[in-house]
Amino acid sequence: MKLYLIRHGQTDWNIEQRIQGQQDIPLNDTGRAQARCLTQAMKEKKLDAIYTSPQIRAYATAGAVAGNRPIPVVALPWLMEINYGDWEGKTAKELLKKDGDRYKAWWDRPAEVAPPGGETVAQVDARCAAAWDWIRSRMKGDTAIVSHGGLLAHFMEQLLKGSGEDDGGERVVHNASITTFEYQPETGEIRLTGFDECGHLRFLCNFTE
Repeated sequence: MKLYLIRHGQTDWNIEQRIQGQQDIPLNDTGRAQARCLTQAMKEKKLDAIYTSPQIRAYATAGAVAGNRPIPVVALPWLMEINYGDWEGKTAKELLKKDGDRYKAWWDRPAEVAPPGGETVAQVDARCAAAWDWIRSRMKGDTAIVSHGGLLAHFMEQLLKGSGEDDGGERVVHNASITTFEYQPETGEIRLTGFDECGHLRFLCNFTE
């Protein structure tokens, strides 16, 4: 079976480099164009189900992945973006000025330091693991997961944990990119076969952030 991990299309806060977290920021014009590109890129792929974050930017992207096909689009709260608490809506420059010590400590020791009012890395990893357990127990064919950059980085860590491809590094993907895994339900083996693919966006001039 194939598992496609897809990041939502671009938003205005992506351009402004604001931390979105669990704020419900919609796709902008470029994000909607990227979603249409995903419709074309995914239309020949025989998907059994699409699981998505319920946040509007991800849910709209998931709808584009389905296109006009009668594929179930299931919203899972586990797939919401990381909760950054009081930092949501702010830029790195603003945080360095207002909460610099904690922000620097979070970058240096994310397993120990959480944003005020936000999630710890352990909490994020736990819900990624719960999401994957729930999804794989229901997989009957090729499946897409639509979520967010931070969440998907942790989700991929869970998928590759214990495999030869688990290098401990964080895998960050671009807006509207497609990352592909091969999954063998009989053995539980999972293999990364295509990472952060953006070729379907090649005619758009601004898809990288």
